[in-house]
Amino acid sequence: MDGLNDYRTARVAEVLSDFRTLQYYIAAAPVDPQNTDDYYTEGWAALRQCYIDGQHILNCAADVTVPRASGGEAEQAKAELKQILLDSYSRRHEGQKIYLRQAAAQRWIEYREAVLQGQRPNSANRRQLRACDEQLRNELSQITDEAIYQELRTSDMNMRRWTTEDPSLRAVQRWVRARPQTT
Repeated sequence: MDGLNDYRTARVAEVLSDFRTLQYYIAAAPVDPQNTDDYYTEGWAALRQCYIDGQHILNCAADVTVPRASGGEAEQAKAELKQILLDSYSRRHEGQKIYLRQAAAQRWIEYREAVLQGQRPNSANRRQLRACDEQLRNELSQITDEAIYQELRTSDMNMRRWTTEDPSLRAVQRWVRARPQTT
């Protein structure tokens, strides 16, 4: 036994707390525009997809298959904590990705409303609206697994959290791929 199970338990609690906070933000984001003509615009479509992705990451089953560890109860607890950390860490990662995509879409809504100023899209504002759409696409393209992983890792380290056994980006990506969308 290595005596680190208290650290592992605390790490799981921190990551689960982060994920819970992200879920509140994800659930609070709007998904339907006030004007139904805007329903299929890029930003509103992105927000609805974020909502679906948020529900999926919350509802997908945890992988509870933990190999039997030799060495007694403490070693088994270690194996279980490592599995729970992978699950919670991966959910937090996906939650952060969804949250950042929502934030980009909500900025798009603000920019679009500023362009429209209460009017409907027309030939006079078409170019500005296209620029809003392009800005959204650019922001969404920058939300990569690598960037999110590094951002969360840096944040954890700045908060002086115990990160020694955090899963790798590849492990997180494998976890996500193993949970296909059901919608």
